[in-house]
Amino acid sequence: MAGKKNVILVTDGDEYARKAIETAAREYGARCISRSQGNPSILKGSEIVELIKSAAGDLVIVMFDDSGFLGEGSGETAMKYVAASGEFNILGAIAVASKTRQAEWTKVDVCIDRFGELTPYGVDKFGVPENEMGRINGDTVYCLDQLNLPIVVGIGDIGKMAHKDHFSRGAPITKKAVEIILERSGYHA
Repeated sequence: MAGKKNVILVTDGDEYARKAIETAAREYGARCISRSQGNPSILKGSEIVELIKSAAGDLVIVMFDDSGFLGEGSGETAMKYVAASGEFNILGAIAVASKTRQAEWTKVDVCIDRFGELTPYGVDKFGVPENEMGRINGDTVYCLDQLNLPIVVGIGDIGKMAHKDHFSRGAPITKKAVEIILERSGYHA
């Protein structure tokens, strides 16, 4: 296929996240690198690059997870490798909130609360808006500010949020985050 693949980064990788992302990927004709699932991430960045390159289609969603370890964990190391590889068009990232408090955070362009409403405030892991504007606390988000991404969308704990983003409900919050990234990137244009 001519041209670079388009990639969306997701800062979560547990089983709930995988099911929600697979649901969202089907909705938009994307491929989810299901093997990137892990809590924490077990694949190295170089391995993920090869999986993205071999994926069918030109839109790929990839999971990265640090499993709550402070500092740069395996998920962030792999995410930085993929983003810096120059092999792909990184359309943006979905920054997933966790219970980490004041330890790791990132700037976000917009957040989606658990009711699917856009908010300029950060959200917690339950998808409830917080007091901080334009930032989210999470465990695999610290390096996002270094990656010069076109857009970062913050959401609560993917696939969960008091069951409002569960895959059995169609993962509506995750789908909306993907949709915002695709719209803002001009992918559908």
